[in-house]
Amino acid sequence: MTSYTFDALKMDVAEGRIDTVLACLVDMQGRLMGKRFQAEFFVESAYEETHSCNYVLATDMEMETVPGYKSSSWEKGYGDYVLKPDLSTLRRVPWLEGTALVLCDVLDHHTHEEVPHSPRALLKKQVARLEAMGLKAFMATELEFFLFDQTFDAARAGGYKDLNLASGYNEDYHIFQTTKEEDVMRALRKGLQGAGIPVENSKGEASPGQAEINVRYAEALTMADRHAIIKNATKEIAWSKGKAVTFLAKWNYNAAGSSSHIHQSLWSLDGKTPAFLDKDAKHGMSELMRHYVAGLLAHASEITYFLAPYINSYKRFMAGTFAPTKAIWSLDNRTAGYRLCGEGTKGIRIECRVGGSDLNPYLAMAALLAAGIDGIENKLELEPAFVGDAYGGKDVREIPKTLRDATAFLDGSKMLRNAFGDDVIDHYVHAGRWEQEEYDRRVTDWEVARGFERA
Repeated sequence: MTSYTFDALKMDVAEGRIDTVLACLVDMQGRLMGKRFQAEFFVESAYEETHSCNYVLATDMEMETVPGYKSSSWEKGYGDYVLKPDLSTLRRVPWLEGTALVLCDVLDHHTHEEVPHSPRALLKKQVARLEAMGLKAFMATELEFFLFDQTFDAARAGGYKDLNLASGYNEDYHIFQTTKEEDVMRALRKGLQGAGIPVENSKGEASPGQAEINVRYAEALTMADRHAIIKNATKEIAWSKGKAVTFLAKWNYNAAGSSSHIHQSLWSLDGKTPAFLDKDAKHGMSELMRHYVAGLLAHASEITYFLAPYINSYKRFMAGTFAPTKAIWSLDNRTAGYRLCGEGTKGIRIECRVGGSDLNPYLAMAALLAAGIDGIENKLELEPAFVGDAYGGKDVREIPKTLRDATAFLDGSKMLRNAFGDDVIDHYVHAGRWEQEEYDRRVTDWEVARGFERA
């Protein structure tokens, strides 16, 4: 919940400080979609509900009306969804003049029940499962991206080639270089803080022009809400400064990939007792934590689609790049897919390093929780921690190498079908297959350059 209340919004509207309210759902790709309301109309009636075409949860990245979805099609007439504003997410948007924002739940137009394949609904379902077990999930995401000196329009006009990065050298932890990017990064930190998202820090990352923003951990749903808003804010603020950013997992072969590491811990319902901590146990890991992590590993291949949902996502998984290639766990080891952090302390947690910056936070967190819950319910035993360079590990669990493989693992996952429902899994399997088919029928620049004359 933010500190900005509906009563505060009504006062701001009456006194002329707010004139626009963004009512947003989060789509399959993790983007904010919705409407801009005249603020007077929103506080008068639209705060109760509004509507959108139901194709918004059945499109690809380019907003194409993809055939073959059970929930939405030409045959069904592309009817409406109800968008129900969650007023606990209401906030000012400091980087847009006179603007507030609220996130909406997506409801069936006829039954007013939540649409099961809505990303926010999927995460809420897993959070409810945890609550029934007397547990609460806290999460934090680290979000990386690249910053460019061109505008989005200029980058598009140039075919996304010959782009000028915001720096010319590796800027990981580099203060002088990141000073040059402060026109964007300072505005981002201040804007998020003003929007009720507690910022911890920003820093340079391992490639020229690569940055990272870190915000304070929160309950899982709140963190996913924040993550979606952060990505949108980063684009809007960069655009307002005449810059472009990308959250592609691997925008250039010669550059590092951009990740979205997800830190996870379980607590008592009152948020006071860390359920992952047992100071007398090895590494301080409670039995419950060991079962949870065992679930993540047992189902690592099945949940990969929700951590890496596009063709490009898999270009990031390369040895020696700080992106993992093995789905194993280790102690404070950045070569592993799952890294134990905060060993033996109240802050003990497991960091999933598999996800790229292109993931949908709701889907990724829901999949991680479902896998962890399965580990707890079935008391899965945790394998020994991997020691050493995981890139060179032999006979250890691999992260799927392609979207095709990850989609097949998703399709065959009994655990996720039980946790999410068959219709939901079929919906996202269809999305994965469509993405693969769209790529398969394209001819890439690499193929033409390689074979135009020499084939």
